[in-house]
Order: sequence, then structure tokens, then C-alpha cells
Amino acid sequence: MEEMSSNFIHEIIDADLAEGKVEKIHTRFPPEPNGYLHIGSAKAIYINYGTAKKYGGLFNLRYDDTNPSKEDTEYVDSIYRDLEWLGAIPEGGIFYGSDYFDKCYEFALKLIRDGKAYVCDLSKEEMESMRGDFNTPGKNSPYRDRSVEENLALFEKMKNGEFPDGACTLRAKIDMASPNMNMRDPAIYRIVHTSHHRQGDKWCLYPLYDYAHPIQDALEGISHSLCSIEFENHRPLYNWVVENIGFEPAPHQYEFARLNVTYTVMSKRYLRMLVETGMVDGWDDPRMPTLCGMRRRGYTPSSIFEFVRRAGIAKAYSVVDVELLEHCVREELNTTAKRRVAVLDPVKVIIDNYPEDKVEYFELPNNPGDPEAGTRKVPFTRELYIERADFAEVPPPKFFRMKPDGEVRLMGGYIAKCVSLEHDEKGEVSCIHCTVDLETGNGNPVDGRKIKGTIHWLSASHAEDRTVMLYDRLFDIPNICEIPDNVDRDEYFNSHLNRDSVTELMVKVEPALGEAQPEEHFQFVRNGYFVADINDPKVFNRIVSLKDSYKPQN
Repeated sequence: MEEMSSNFIHEIIDADLAEGKVEKIHTRFPPEPNGYLHIGSAKAIYINYGTAKKYGGLFNLRYDDTNPSKEDTEYVDSIYRDLEWLGAIPEGGIFYGSDYFDKCYEFALKLIRDGKAYVCDLSKEEMESMRGDFNTPGKNSPYRDRSVEENLALFEKMKNGEFPDGACTLRAKIDMASPNMNMRDPAIYRIVHTSHHRQGDKWCLYPLYDYAHPIQDALEGISHSLCSIEFENHRPLYNWVVENIGFEPAPHQYEFARLNVTYTVMSKRYLRMLVETGMVDGWDDPRMPTLCGMRRRGYTPSSIFEFVRRAGIAKAYSVVDVELLEHCVREELNTTAKRRVAVLDPVKVIIDNYPEDKVEYFELPNNPGDPEAGTRKVPFTRELYIERADFAEVPPPKFFRMKPDGEVRLMGGYIAKCVSLEHDEKGEVSCIHCTVDLETGNGNPVDGRKIKGTIHWLSASHAEDRTVMLYDRLFDIPNICEIPDNVDRDEYFNSHLNRDSVTELMVKVEPALGEAQPEEHFQFVRNGYFVADINDPKVFNRIVSLKDSYKPQN
């Protein structure tokens, strides 16, 4: 990963360092292990990891596992795999929010003793009804003035499991008339009688994120807590927790805009629904915006980070065109991917003037832009396959590929001329008969002849069968994340799912692809960029087509 360019966060850090407010930059990435990471997560990783790296600081991975009902070790493992794949190694350490449950409990006791927290018996619905709105102050809970002794006793009973779920909460005593709704005596502890993936049944009392997060940051020595913009209104509560517990030095929270990308969604709840209902083939389905899905699709860590860099780091809401992401991976693979020949929709060609038992080899470059990539030998025989789209029995104007009585260059080989056709019972061309100019092998030119078209081909007797998966957009409209008012979110997403987002083909490939390794990238000449599937290298997933329609914004 290249060093990050300066942004508004780095301007804050530069000022903090200049003023001596901090000595060492320490950041963290705090995912909740309730699903798989996605392209939006990559932005948070890029900012936190890249910032720590730029300033010679530390970067932590901290699992926000404070909600046992939604968490699973499957997600814990997947998160670390994704970070490792991206190269964002948490050299500052790997931590769990649940590691701090004892400390969170101790600090809650301090808040109670200081008269800044109380046990409230209101139900969730009652709390909501008394919260007020932006125009109306909230109403104090009837339990707000309980004595310190009573609150301590009740909180102990909550911890000991003497109350059922939802019977009561511990609330911070702040200000029910605050213009910031998050400061109106928020709940900081709730009762959940569910076994925890790490703590087992030790706890039935769990801290809420807004309370636990600043404590975790402070205990780990985080200097700059960098998170997405939806937490901006939560920052006063973050500061309240830090100040009233008395942490020094105090961490500070800063927010950046979330990454929204056209033709996809970042809602883990909805992505989970797609997986659980079988609408996609798991979290790593190559159509998914998950990092494991993008990895299986063939995107590289460097192309993902380059996409995030070019999309920019700011506070303003925006939706980034997915074509920028596709442009970034094309740009990289154009210089690194080996060229190979695959015929996706084959039609047979017979060279009538070529010996039946002859095999010769033409050399084709592994990457024309990289002389050091070398060449490989591709067999040529009497019977070949070409793409059906490279032949037209009745050619349109300016069709420079194969056509009756027309000449075309067989890539790296001979000039061929179509002399006759065979048709099947449906009237479709089933075989094309050609002759070749045997003086034009190895792409040799012939004086006075201008051959405008070049097509790829494969020896029919040497070609191998493989599966190719062609993927399209997951949704059929670009701004799927911009949901109209008064519309059910899930129904809206479902109505715009692209039901034709994947096509499976049985294709012909050159022998060299028989040695493809999982996650090895290729350009199938004239067909696009492909990757050997991570689970089965005999399956090739199309990453992107060759055509790049992205145009940078002025």
C-alpha cells in the first residue's frame, strides 16, 4: 500500500503533533463480528491502517463483540482473513470488546457512585415515548432519582441474572432536554441472557457500543478514533464517557463519509438476507460487495485501496461510480495479467489446405507490454475453434473479421480466407472451411495486402474444456442506496435485484491454462480479465470486460 495522500484527518493529526497533544499516532478498526466485511469496510481499513502507517504509528484490530445475539466465530475468522489479504496487519495488536467487560462494569459502578448513571425500569417502548423529539424535550424517567445505594444494588442484581431480558437498563444521567437526542439519558447497559462466543455464560449484562467504544479506545491508547459519519452525532456521548470516567490522555473521535458505490448496497443485514435466502451463493459470491466476494471475483488488494484513494476522503455524502473500481483493476491487470486464449462461444474452422496430421507452434507474448514476461508456444492444427461472433455469414458494413471470401489474420499465425460453410438442422453455421496463405505464418506480412482484422483461435485437438462464470451488476439501477421516502427498504432492494447477474459457460481454452493456480489472473485476449477461482482453478470468473468506459470527473 502506497503512502496516503494528505486529507482533512491528516491536517488534524499534523496540528495535534505540532501542538504536542499526542506523541504517537494509534488507530484502530473495530468491526462487529456479525457479518463479512465489504467494500465500505475497506475504506475504514484504508484510513485507519494507512494513517498509522504514514505516521509510523500503531494499528489495532478490535472486534466489537458486545452484542452476543448476532455474533459468531465464523465472522471473527473471516474478518482477520480479509485484513490479512489486504495486507493491513494489526501490528498494534488484536483485541476484543469482550476483553474489557470487567473494566466497563467497574467504570459503570464509578458512574453510579458519582450520581451519573441510574437503573431504569422503563421498557424500550416507554423510554422511546418519553424521549421527545427535535422540537420537544424529553421527560425524566420516574426512576432517575433513585439513590446511589439502590442503583448499586439493582445493578448488582442485573449482573447476577436476577432480571429477565428487557426488565431494566442502566442509563447515563445527562440531559433529557439536550438538542442532541443521543445525550438524552442513553442506555449504556442492557440485559441479554445469551451465551457469548468468547465469554460463555459469564455475563448476562452487556454494555452498549456508545459506552463501550470510548472505554476500549482509551484503554488501548488510541489517539485518533476514526469512524464513519453516522457516528458524528454520537461524538458528544463519546466525549462524555471519556471525561466522566476521567481518562488521560483522552482519545478523540473524528468522522469521514461512508463509501457508497453504485449498483450495490452495504447493509450487512440485507447482505445476510441474500445469503440466507439463497439469492446468492454465500458471502463469497463474486457478485457480492463483500471483500471475500471481491477476492473471489478477482479484485486485488491494491486495486481496492487505489479505488478508495481515488474516491477521496471527505465528510460530504457521495456515491462513487463502480466503473472507477473497474477502471482501477483494469489498470493494474493490464500490466500484470498473463495473456491467454479462451474461446467462449466456439464454432469449428477447418483449414482445407493444411495437412491433417501436422502440428506446428506459434509463439504468442505472455504480456505485450512487458518484454520480460516472455512468450509461450500455442499449437496450430487443421481444425480450429474461433468465436462465433468473429464470423458473419452476412456481414454488416465495416465488419473486418471472418466472412465469406474475406481474409482475416489468425492471431500470431496465418492469413485465412473463408471458402465454404456447413449448416446444422436449424440453419446455423456449424463449420467454417478456410484456406490459409502458408507464406504468412507467425504473423508474417505479405507485400501489398492490407488485412484489417485479427481474431484469436485455438487448436481443436489441443483445446481444453473449462467453466467460465460471467458476472453482471447485483442490482439493475445505479443509485440503489438512495431509497425513496415511504418505501420498504427490503422490498425496494428485492425489486431491483438483477436476476440475470450470472451466466455459466462451458468454453475452450489453450493448454497453458491447464496449469492455472487459484487466484491467478489472466487476460483472455479480446474477452476480458479473468481469475482462476479460489476454490476450483478449473473455473474462471470474469473480473471485468476489456472495455473501460470510466471517465474521470473534472
